[in-house]
Amino acid sequence: MTARAKHYEKMYEMFEASISKRVDCGKMCAPLNGGTPVCCTTDHAVPIVTTGEWRHLKTISEAWKKYKPNDKAGRKIVDDLHEDCRAIECKIAPYCDRVSRTLACRAFPFFPYFTKEEELVGLSYYWTFDDRCWVISNLQVVEQDFVKEMIETYEYLFKKDRDEKEAMVDQSKSMRKVFSKKGKVIPIIGRDGGYYKILPKTKGAIVPAKLSDFGPTGPFVSDEAYHKAIKEEGGDPTGHSLKDAEA
Repeated sequence: MTARAKHYEKMYEMFEASISKRVDCGKMCAPLNGGTPVCCTTDHAVPIVTTGEWRHLKTISEAWKKYKPNDKAGRKIVDDLHEDCRAIECKIAPYCDRVSRTLACRAFPFFPYFTKEEELVGLSYYWTFDDRCWVISNLQVVEQDFVKEMIETYEYLFKKDRDEKEAMVDQSKSMRKVFSKKGKVIPIIGRDGGYYKILPKTKGAIVPAKLSDFGPTGPFVSDEAYHKAIKEEGGDPTGHSLKDAEA
């Protein structure tokens, strides 16, 4: 069984909360990506939707089009798609309204994290974006409304589509494997709003954590690192500061 257009209509209504009402995180990562938020460009990730979601999207927005690859990597993404999936691209990024966003866009950079026992305990993130996505280094801005709505929406989805649940179970398993190999702590935002962590070499055991256990990474560790990264991307760091998000 797969989720149909009417199910995605309900899910979009269920999941309207933004990550933060205080900070526009896109403005923090955009200077590292030619002025466009990392999550809004197919240079970093190609949005994938099911046919059910694609049908619903087309009824509510003209913001999307089918993705047409222009390189080998893009063609492989399209060639490897499940028959029930479509690769798409936003035509109005980064100026879209939340109504037009896919389920994955609303959730990015987070995914539902499952334990080895397949219990959904909260949210973690797609770690390959930790050098570009500001939010990953600033979990304190993630609001409880967002966490609650995302988890409830995905639980609804999993009831309609077992494959979607399996994909997230596999994603969680991959994260444990990668982070354990690197000796890194896995951060979890619990469904109760608290913070938790999984220490490496502990077989996935979850323990309470503090925000200070995670800390910033990559270009977000300091203004100096941030400005250097902007310059390396060919941008002008003038007027950009990580402190802007503290206001």
